[in-house]
Amino acid sequence: MRKIIVIFGLGLMVLACKEEKKKDIEVVVTEVVPESFNEWISLMNVKHWRGYNQESLPGNWKIADGVIECFGEAGDVGGDIISMKQYDNFELSLEWKISEGGNSGVFYHVVEDTIYHSPYQTAPEYQILDDVGFPHPLEDWQKTGANYAMHLANDKKVLKPVGEWNTTKIIFDNGKVEHWLNGEKIVAFDKYTDDWKAKRNSGKWNDYPDYGNTNSGYLALQDHGAGVWFRDVKVRELE
Repeated sequence: MRKIIVIFGLGLMVLACKEEKKKDIEVVVTEVVPESFNEWISLMNVKHWRGYNQESLPGNWKIADGVIECFGEAGDVGGDIISMKQYDNFELSLEWKISEGGNSGVFYHVVEDTIYHSPYQTAPEYQILDDVGFPHPLEDWQKTGANYAMHLANDKKVLKPVGEWNTTKIIFDNGKVEHWLNGEKIVAFDKYTDDWKAKRNSGKWNDYPDYGNTNSGYLALQDHGAGVWFRDVKVRELE
């Protein structure tokens, strides 16, 4: 009789252990992060880009041999390219260099619609420029690394000479934005503040009422009539 009781008791213990293991496994499964988040995706392929309000890559751009090249043939407007995918919270990393006296930029949260001719009408811009050789007088909000016409780069900014590669990083994380240049954070702001709204509702953007209205959209590279080169362009989505 005692043997039967002992065996029965051991059986209950084994079942209890199995149930505990099942619970542990279930907890692990529910905590798995989707692969699409925090995973770097390279954008160095023609399949990731097309012209703004176009279905394919325009002739003023070329993607080959690990470089996205802009020939600067579109003039001031109308030649920008956008990503195939839209992003909300993200980290974008890339390298770039620009021609002497050149002007370009990287946009995010771009709204695409035929009522707009260019991404800058709706989207924030990480400015890219030849600060030294640009042929016209410049305001600080027009210079490399600035959140164009909104936030200035700080004194940690070090821009490499024309012809050399610079590294850039842009982060948008639930309204908190960072601009990096050559390993230094040069701009930081919170889009969900009264300060951002005050800047948005004054100055240049009076003529562009749809600027900055969304927190999701396409990435874009600008053709502003100058030669510019990008490489190692990659993005990862943030939660």
